[in-house]
Amino acid sequence: MEQTTYFEDYELGHERITYGRTITETDFVVHAGHTGDFFPHHMDAEFMKTQPFGQRIAHGTMVFAIGVGLTASVINPVAFSYGYDRMRFVKPVFIGDTIRSRVTIVAKDDDPKRPAFGRVVERTEVLNQSDEVVLVADHIHIVERKNKPA
Repeated sequence: MEQTTYFEDYELGHERITYGRTITETDFVVHAGHTGDFFPHHMDAEFMKTQPFGQRIAHGTMVFAIGVGLTASVINPVAFSYGYDRMRFVKPVFIGDTIRSRVTIVAKDDDPKRPAFGRVVERTEVLNQSDEVVLVADHIHIVERKNKPA
């Protein structure tokens, strides 16, 4: 879906929550193949039985990719991603966990490089089925202004 939202239209504190996605063993295998990360923490069930979590843990980069993918339900043609800051892997994610993402507008600022645009920061929190935050990152968007400076 496409929805035009200009810089002035963003409201601090606005929140949205995505639908859920259950993490599978196939996700682990595909992500390991894409990234080359075959560390035993993700791939060796017998090894992980001897470790504190007792089972394989999801790749943090996979949780990030899926969590961000869940937020990509609306295309804003006057905005683009500038990147992510402050990413943290807060809690482990396991096979069978269901994650969803909560996105909250936490900042709006002028863009020092582009006067016709502003920067909007969305705090992206990935939650598990128990509503525990498992990953957090700040997504920075460059967004066109409705009222451009002269």
